[in-house]
Amino acid sequence: MLTIYNTLAKKKETFQSIHTGKVGMYVCGPTVYDFLHIGNLRAYITADILRRYLEYCGYEVRLIKNITDVGHLTDDSIAQGDSGDDKLVKKALKEKKTPQEIAKFYEDYFHKAEKEINILPAHYFPRATAHIPQMIKIITVLIEKKFAYEKNGNVFFDVTKFPDYGKLSGNTLKNLKIGARLEEHPDKKNPWDFALWLKAPKEHLMKFDSPWSIGYPGWHIECSAMSSEYLGDTFDIHTGGEDNIFPHHEAEISQSECFSGKKFVNYWVHTRHLLANGEKMSKSKGNFFSLDDLWKKGYTPMELRLFMLSAHYRTQINFTWKVFNQAKSNFKKISDWVGNLEKTTEFKTGGKNNIIIEKYQKDFEKAMNDDLNTPLALSVLYALIAKTNKLLTQNQLSAIDAKNNLAFWNRINKILGLIVSKQKIIPTEIIEIAEKRKIAKEKNNFLLSDKLREEIEKFGYAIEDLKDNNYLIKEKI
Repeated sequence: MLTIYNTLAKKKETFQSIHTGKVGMYVCGPTVYDFLHIGNLRAYITADILRRYLEYCGYEVRLIKNITDVGHLTDDSIAQGDSGDDKLVKKALKEKKTPQEIAKFYEDYFHKAEKEINILPAHYFPRATAHIPQMIKIITVLIEKKFAYEKNGNVFFDVTKFPDYGKLSGNTLKNLKIGARLEEHPDKKNPWDFALWLKAPKEHLMKFDSPWSIGYPGWHIECSAMSSEYLGDTFDIHTGGEDNIFPHHEAEISQSECFSGKKFVNYWVHTRHLLANGEKMSKSKGNFFSLDDLWKKGYTPMELRLFMLSAHYRTQINFTWKVFNQAKSNFKKISDWVGNLEKTTEFKTGGKNNIIIEKYQKDFEKAMNDDLNTPLALSVLYALIAKTNKLLTQNQLSAIDAKNNLAFWNRINKILGLIVSKQKIIPTEIIEIAEKRKIAKEKNNFLLSDKLREEIEKFGYAIEDLKDNNYLIKEKI
């Protein structure tokens, strides 16, 4: 059975869905004001792997991923994020475009990026701007229940009215201290109260009617409104990056549970940061890599995906080109393995079963059941590849072995989500040179054999000698 680390419980827990055979899952999506960097994608890949493994286990998953196209302020990393400019509006002013044009452009880029990395599309991508009525409804109820208050057209959640505040992050009111960076809003009763609705200045580009003012929603209320709209008041899994834990997810819990009187989410799954030079990769620090940065250097989307899977989602990865090159090499290893299996099934029939594939299947699932341990699961795959390649070099890989290996790969790759292209057809002239080399080796003409090997390598291929003077031709890395 799947065990998953629950940030709320601070431990691994056996996963049990609310409704038998069905899972409701919410993923904190992008704020569409800029290009994604590869650090952003890590949390989305974690959510994708979790969704894929749940489906592999037989669950029907309903996945919601929001699009934040309003209300996310530039100072969101400072305390409760109720100061600064709206990120999307700021970008619109800078580029002399409408906020809607900015949001559309970067949302399209986000979908393109997810498709490139082979992240399965969510069932719904609700936009914040399309759910203002749902937000107003929640805010109205919170005011009626005395959990929120209005002043000068601004509405804030009163954190002192929710005794469980801090249960996700540990930032209880007792533990919180007002630091120098906390910018207090003049209409707040308490410094740590957070905005549900903010009155917009006259010149503000994005504003909406509400019972309190013409304004816009706070960042936190958006996710509560959209998750409850599509998944109900209580659902199974909420994911995001570790930077979402506080204040964003803490605020979501507070306002949602006070609104409904029910538990908000059963399992909270958070992904650690991707580091660059030992620091969190972020746009504000300017130490991030975009997808285009990788593609320009000749790397591919699947190498990036494998790089992410090579570390556990709850451990930090320090991005270096050396580590990334290892992922590139490992992806080629997988691709070559799949290609060799396909060739073997094409040119061989029958034979005996030399590999007990059930053992690898069991070990792979055991790793995934242990809190999505993808690096351990990949080590199982690499062990199988090593075993297969050994049999291949000894000319003992049967068609049955190859067929079972391919079936195993197709099963587990529904989880890994790696797109492995079929091997390119080796040009006829390369095969002819290889055959001449084979004859030279049979005649012990090693000088000619080495010369023909070098000729093959000049064309960008490598030749690997197998048992009984057989050979394997591969493209060089």
